[in-house]
Amino acid sequence: MADTATTASAAAASPANASTDAPPFQLGKPRFQQTSFYGRFRHFLDIIDPRTLFVTERRLREAVQLLEDYKHGTLRPGVTNEQLWGAQKIKQAILHPDTNEKIFMPFRMSGEFLLVVGLLLPNQTLASTVFWQWLNQSHNACVNYANRNATKPSPASKFIQGYLGAVISAVSIAVGLNVLVQKANKFTPATRLLVQRFVPFPAVASANICNVVLMRYGELEEGIDVLDADGNLVGSSKIAARHALLETALTRVVLPMPILVLPPIVMSMLEKTALLQARPRLLLPVQSLVCLAAFGLALPLAISLFPQMSEIETSQLEPEIARATSSRTVVYNKGL
Repeated sequence: MADTATTASAAAASPANASTDAPPFQLGKPRFQQTSFYGRFRHFLDIIDPRTLFVTERRLREAVQLLEDYKHGTLRPGVTNEQLWGAQKIKQAILHPDTNEKIFMPFRMSGEFLLVVGLLLPNQTLASTVFWQWLNQSHNACVNYANRNATKPSPASKFIQGYLGAVISAVSIAVGLNVLVQKANKFTPATRLLVQRFVPFPAVASANICNVVLMRYGELEEGIDVLDADGNLVGSSKIAARHALLETALTRVVLPMPILVLPPIVMSMLEKTALLQARPRLLLPVQSLVCLAAFGLALPLAISLFPQMSEIETSQLEPEIARATSSRTVVYNKGL
């Protein structure tokens, strides 16, 4: 690693780089401590900042170049810590950490808002339930593929398997639960409607697990790269891949909880207000705002459960990994 260059660039940036607000910049390191949930929450708020969706190609090149200048000790005078952190935020939000390739905008860790609104529409028919579940899992498949651990190549056949498995499971569970609710004659119409609104959660949660596992099953077969504290490649580990998929799957279960549970409760109360009863056309806009608020809370909460660059002790990994390094722990890209 370029320790000398990093030291030189940091020195070159001082004292102009000394900011009372921003901490000293560290290339490739999160701005906020990843050992606490709050630190990870603040970090991922930057990653999912919707403003990064509108960063121009020129601005992205400038951000990457600024970080390269810092790395090689050629940083121009007057650049502040805040500017460096801002450049790294743009890079981390747009470029894949393993490949440094640009992630297609709709498949970054935001953009599911319209799908959430569709999943929670009241009085859905069988056709609309199938449509929204298919659309949601199609988007999730692309998000999982775009944000996977990409240290190993993934053939198109794995993408197709994950896509088909997730869509079939989601649609089957959602339709099955809807049929059961419709046949539950002992429920009052209001209770039946409320239960129907909760149907998307078990459907989406179970499908999300299938989606992650099937989309990234190649990592379990081939393993993922693990790195020492200096960023040097130690080897490829299937055990680390198993940890990565488990952690990612847990975030996908937690993610839809606030999105699919809170809006039905809130909307069931708001629909009784005089405003919405007198103006039923406001129902969908109000529901959209409620879903947006829930999604804005749920996404950073879910992905903050684990750091993206997770740490694991070498004693828990394959013997050849433990023998290949003197480090007690190694890190791996969990994916998002």
